Amino acid sequence: MAKILATLETLLAFVIVFGVLVFVHELGHFFMAKLMKIRVEVFSWGIGKRLFGIKKGDTDYRISLIPIGGFVKFSGEEAYEKKAELAPHDFMAKKRWQRFLVLVTGSLMNIFLALLFVSIISMVGVTVPEYSEQKPVIGWIDPGSPAEKANMKIDDEILSVNDRQTKTWSDVEIAVGTKPKRLITIECKRGEEILKFQLMTESRTRLAMGYAGFYPKILVQVAYIFPGSPAEEAGLNVGDVFLAINGEYVYYYRFLEIVAENPGKELEFLVEREDEILTFHIAPRLDGKVGKLGIGTGMKSELKKFGFLAAIGRSFKENWKLAFVLVNYVKDLAVGEASAQQIAGPIEIARFSRTFFRMGFFALMGFIAFISLQLGIVNLFPIPLLDGGQILVLSLEGLFRKDFSAKVKQTVMQIGFIIFILLFVFVILNDVARNLPNGWESFLFWK
Repeated sequence: MAKILATLETLLAFVIVFGVLVFVHELGHFFMAKLMKIRVEVFSWGIGKRLFGIKKGDTDYRISLIPIGGFVKFSGEEAYEKKAELAPHDFMAKKRWQRFLVLVTGSLMNIFLALLFVSIISMVGVTVPEYSEQKPVIGWIDPGSPAEKANMKIDDEILSVNDRQTKTWSDVEIAVGTKPKRLITIECKRGEEILKFQLMTESRTRLAMGYAGFYPKILVQVAYIFPGSPAEEAGLNVGDVFLAINGEYVYYYRFLEIVAENPGKELEFLVEREDEILTFHIAPRLDGKVGKLGIGTGMKSELKKFGFLAAIGRSFKENWKLAFVLVNYVKDLAVGEASAQQIAGPIEIARFSRTFFRMGFFALMGFIAFISLQLGIVNLFPIPLLDGGQILVLSLEGLFRKDFSAKVKQTVMQIGFIIFILLFVFVILNDVARNLPNGWESFLFWK
């Protein structure tokens, strides 16, 4: 029963996320078509067989069988030739700049949605890990990790990854995370020296994130406290931040290590509580084979609320950063510097949709903004069948001041359809492979 409920919740979350994205995208095409006085025959949420809907004026507003997309059908959009037979309200009867605006507005609406949602979230309040915007100075290195093998040290400041400047830890996480199982070059500052290290990243998590083994100087913050635990008995509060243990300033992983290694031994903790610095003496309790304080550990974070204009500014900044990451990822993918395993398809998006759905309204809004931005940008790529492919053809026609023949356009669409099917099959199989014991090798049944 629990699995059935989880599946239904996943489907509901997925329908909400995709429903919003598709509706906004197609609304962009629809709105601009109406503005250009183009007759819209169909406005469909979903693709495939019509399930139900209403017809108002010239337009059939419908819900279709497969909820993974949608479309707007214009009158005369397939009439590539015989312009004399076109009615004034037909798509192909309009000037190229008018058709261009109709095609591009779907993606622009998705980008606008991302900007709008991030602005709203910024005004409501966004929790930001303290380390994310700090200089990328290493606070911990995993034993046996690629970073340790490369002789990187705690307190090294990371200046660049593969010649891309890294001003913050957020930049480093993106640069390394998008390069699993890749040889990368890291430039660091150690004291007054500038050093270069080469290391082979590993692949971690189901999303094949690149792993180097170094971490920021993350201060531990109490996220919650278990009843009857040493932490509760000592008087710790949710939100307290640990600064030092026995006089040693410690960061996240070193903190966990010291607590785990000292069950039953009283330790002196220096704690920040709002504007106060407090001292607590606590003996971690033996739990299994390790010591525990009985707290949920989080990263020191702060809730930031932005005014109207500041929220819009932050939205542009964050979305620009994500757009830059996406374009760089596609470029790296094309030259073999990034892994295609990190591409998420409908199954993975559905899984994430449920996760953010359970986290609450604004968390789900943030996820929709993230996917909407990517959908808007990817749809502008010059791939036949996507809006970007049609925009490219239209732009070339404008450049040469001549319409391509119906045969050329039909050939482009057929090629686009094949590319689309191949990409769709790949992302579905990629999602399935993430959940199999040996990934893609699981499909090699003869091994």
